[in-house]
Order: sequence, then C-alpha cells, then structure tokens
Amino acid sequence: MRLPVRGRGASGDPPNRFERLHLEPEAELGAGDEPAPGTRFFIDRSRSVISRNSSPDLGFSVSLNPYRGCEHGCSYCYARPTHEYLGFSAGLDFETRIMVKPDAAELLKKALAGRAWQPQVLALSGVTDPYQPVERRLRVTRACLEVLLECRHPVSIVTKNHLVARDIDILSRMAEHRTVMVTLSITTLRNDLRRVMEPRTSIPARRLGAVRALADAGIPVGVNVAPLIPGLNDHELPVILEAAREAGASHAGMMLLRLPLGVKELFAEWLEQHFPDRRKKVLGRLREVHGGRLYDPRFGRRGRGRGPFAEHLGNLFRVSCRRLGLKRRSYDLATEAFRRPERGGQMRLFDARG
Repeated sequence: MRLPVRGRGASGDPPNRFERLHLEPEAELGAGDEPAPGTRFFIDRSRSVISRNSSPDLGFSVSLNPYRGCEHGCSYCYARPTHEYLGFSAGLDFETRIMVKPDAAELLKKALAGRAWQPQVLALSGVTDPYQPVERRLRVTRACLEVLLECRHPVSIVTKNHLVARDIDILSRMAEHRTVMVTLSITTLRNDLRRVMEPRTSIPARRLGAVRALADAGIPVGVNVAPLIPGLNDHELPVILEAAREAGASHAGMMLLRLPLGVKELFAEWLEQHFPDRRKKVLGRLREVHGGRLYDPRFGRRGRGRGPFAEHLGNLFRVSCRRLGLKRRSYDLATEAFRRPERGGQMRLFDARG
C-alpha cells in the first residue's frame, strides 16, 4: 500500500483510462525523504466557458468553471475523473495540475451578449471549486462576478472556502436584485477529519464564519452537508445543520457520497491509509445503499441511495431542517433584471429599469 502524501487527498497517480501507457515512479511521492509534489498551473485557452448539462439530479443546466482540477484535494471528489480528459490522472494530478481560464470573464461577457442567450441560473462552479486557494491571487472568479453584477445575471455559488466572503462587496449588490445565492459545503465540524479528507479547504470554523458574514450582509446563504459518508461523518448531520443555522444559514441540502469510475479505488485506498478500522464498515454501507455496488450512476439514485439506511439519512435531514427552520430548497433567483451587454463591451446607454 502506498503511503499518504502530506497535504494531499490522493497518494499517487492511477492510470488514465484513455491512455495506453502509464509511468510508475520508483519512489513513492511524499514517502521518506521524497518531497511532496507541488502545484503547477497551466493556461486553459478554451474558447467558451459556459457548460451545459441535462442531468435531472442537478438544479441547474448551465455552469461556469474558472478552474479545471482543484487544489483542495478532497479525497472523495466526484470530479476527479474529469481530469483524465485533459491527459492527466484522477489522483495527484487532479490536485497538483490546475488549468486556469484567465479569459473567463471576457468569454462570459461575450456569451451573455449573444442574442440567443436566455438568462437562467448559472452555477459557479458545476465541477471544481471557484474559490480554491489560487483564486486569492488570480481573482478569475471575482472578475466573472463583476460581469454577472454588471449584467444582473443570476448565479448560484457553491464552495468550501471562506474566501467567498472576500467578494461580499459584489455579492451584496447582486442580492439587491435577487441574482445571487451562496452555499457553503460543510462535510464535518472536526478539523482532524477535515485535515486528511479535505486537506486544502478552509477549516470548518472559517466556513461557518463565511456563512455568518454573508448572512449579515443580506446575501442568501445556505449549507450543503455533502458528501455524507456512512460510518465516517453521517452522524454529524444534525450538529452541522444546527451550527449552520446558528451562523445564519437559511437553506440546506445533503448528498450521499458519490464514487464514479476510478474514485472508488482512490477513496478505498484513502480509507485504508487513514481509517483502516472503518474501511469495511464504510464500504459495506455504500454497497448496502447502492444495491451491492459502491456506486449506482443512475439518475435519481447516485446521490441518494436506496434502502433503510438511505431512508434514515433522508428522514434525519428532513426532521432536522424542520426543527431548525431551514428551507430544503434554494431560493428562486430573478432573471427579469438581466441587462444584455453590448458586443463592444458597453452596456446600453438607456435602461428603463435603472
């Protein structure tokens, strides 16, 4: 078994399912005197930044991802296999080889200026976190928010990073037109678990601090208890919801752990490294809720599961939300205030809506 790499969620690079060749280093990264891998950033010259999906499990059909790959390094991240499309691996590459879209804001404005564009809730992000550590320096997400503010276009933000509070000046102005909603993903209140499971995310206390700061600024904010991992963090569901409500959250969601493609093996290895005494229970529970498999990819089942245990989690969530007064659905964001930017970059000189 490979040794864990300090500060990373994965401990190696499994073979890319699209590549015929795979190189295996002689020494394990992060083991002994070997240095842990650093993060490298690459320019992504995509010609468009808005992605579309038709999944009935998601509450949006369009999304924007300023970054591909995520330095947060969550051991369980369902987005890891997307890095294989770029020729990287779903393991360490996903969290150490980050693609950056420096032209994201310009491309976003171009898309919103198109006459065929119909305003609708845009997810930021649909795959990787828009507020991962490098955003503090590069400010790509902030530039996109400036465009959305200018156009009064609705956006729903999901993040694990307190850095979202940096942009309260923009978000509070968007909230005046009901065009923004923020959700903090909080998986655990235990920093020791967070440290190995989500190594480069904000600590739980700072995420709750972001919830409070956003709520105090009049910005609709909620919490996602996701993913719930049976036998590891599922017992924290009620206390996370309580802490979020106390901090000012108005809505909440939950999702069961998803392990698509090679994430199954990566997560099983992570369990063996950090929680060998719980590995059998965690994987057994997952098979129980997915009909004997570690993951059921079918719509309507992949993030919920089936059976007594899945029903128990769902009931616990509903009862907790009812007791705390948390909404179990997100806010309806407005589209009527949308102002299409001119193709030359100038907003219309006259707008009856002010």
